[in-house]
Amino acid sequence: MEAYNSFLGNSPGWYKKTILAFLILNPILLMTVGETATGWIIIGEFILTLAMALKCYPLQAGGLIAFEVVLLKLTSPDTVFHEIEANLEVILLLVFMVAGIYFMKPLLMFIFGKIFIKVRSKVVLSLLFCFIAAFLSAFLDALTVTAVLIGVFVGFYQVYHRVHSTNEDFDKSGVADRKELSRDTLEQFRSFLRSLVMHGAVGTALGGVCTIVGEPQNLLIGEKVGWHFMDFFYAMAPITMPVLVAGLATCALLEITGKFGFGDKLPEKVRDIIQGYLEEQDEKRTKSEKYALVVQAIAAVFLIVALALHLAPVGLIGLAIIVLQTAFTGIIDEHSIGHAFEEALPFTALLAVFFVIVGMIHDLHLFKPIISYVLAQDEAVQPALFYAANGILSMISDNVFVATVYINEVKAAFDAGTISREQFESLAIAINTGTNLPSVATPNGQAAFLFLLTSALAPAIRLSYLKMIIMALPYTIVLGGVGLLGIIYFL
Repeated sequence: MEAYNSFLGNSPGWYKKTILAFLILNPILLMTVGETATGWIIIGEFILTLAMALKCYPLQAGGLIAFEVVLLKLTSPDTVFHEIEANLEVILLLVFMVAGIYFMKPLLMFIFGKIFIKVRSKVVLSLLFCFIAAFLSAFLDALTVTAVLIGVFVGFYQVYHRVHSTNEDFDKSGVADRKELSRDTLEQFRSFLRSLVMHGAVGTALGGVCTIVGEPQNLLIGEKVGWHFMDFFYAMAPITMPVLVAGLATCALLEITGKFGFGDKLPEKVRDIIQGYLEEQDEKRTKSEKYALVVQAIAAVFLIVALALHLAPVGLIGLAIIVLQTAFTGIIDEHSIGHAFEEALPFTALLAVFFVIVGMIHDLHLFKPIISYVLAQDEAVQPALFYAANGILSMISDNVFVATVYINEVKAAFDAGTISREQFESLAIAINTGTNLPSVATPNGQAAFLFLLTSALAPAIRLSYLKMIIMALPYTIVLGGVGLLGIIYFL
């Protein structure tokens, strides 16, 4: 009984039983229905562990399923290692870049705090976050931009939490701020933060699809086709520019209508308290803290320039800004530095587990029948079919993996003389937009979304797997639909 109570800790009893049932049934399914059907069922099981992220971190339940996948020889340790090796840059990004952003939090709070207070219109604020995230993601990396967003919103939530647990009076009303804040105010504040962070997260997809450096798979597709930065941008523009406009219009419309969990404004009482807190922080800021802000600003400029010019892999640039910020601000204690890595390492481990599932998909060729079917169709409808197939598969699997599988198959067809150069380029555009746009539907396809779901921010603002899907739904329909129309009419 003690073993059962300890298994998956405080997660719901039905969930413990479900995971145990999965572990028992999978070997039986393998013997009865075969590898392919078992593989698809295991993908569904893994998605459930992601959906339960707020009740039980997916690393444990998903890790047990992944461990069993290897034991059942549905994939091999060599394949898993190859997947991790191929995605080493993403892993280094998570380990070092997120930690680098951690040391930049005072600067982020200083800048975004001013924006938060000065811009009173929720529609304008939402558009601002969405556009800034899109612009930055076009030149930097969606995970880096998401790490910045998480850092900012965690900072604001911590201000609220601090106010709620002390007797301070930041808004100078003569009454302790804690007594002026009700449960309804907290829920409204959480809803306000949820909507802004989702607008920002979708913004990373809107910008990431546009350029060759926006997402990891973009670079891979660009290399296969032989496109450079501007070639890639111009090739994608007939689809990505209308999608960007439609995405920003959707952002504004959601805030105006208040549908799908959007629309809640920053409570005036919370605004006054945060403004009072930020003003007090400005007044209390010491010379060393002002100096630290300057160092962080220099590090931020270095970060943007280094990423834009691709001076080194993203993770190594992250390591550089950790060294620069800690060395020049006097953070030399190992314990203080260690806190910076707490946010990203659990997700890094989860990503490694995810690569076991990706390895299984690869070894069992689960996507092969879909690719073969699409390539057998008439050339005129191939781009739209590729877009749809990539979009659907990217909702349940890693979009980098889906793009890699598809572009390699298409490149092989081009090298064999099966398709023309023009058709090859059209299919490459369909693959890029298909893996980037409809994949906003779930946290599975976009690493940035999965990172957000498993971050410390998600439970604080009650952002669950299901909530993310509901809030992303209008964006999925608009981005996916406009992208498909672009593929049909503009290619």
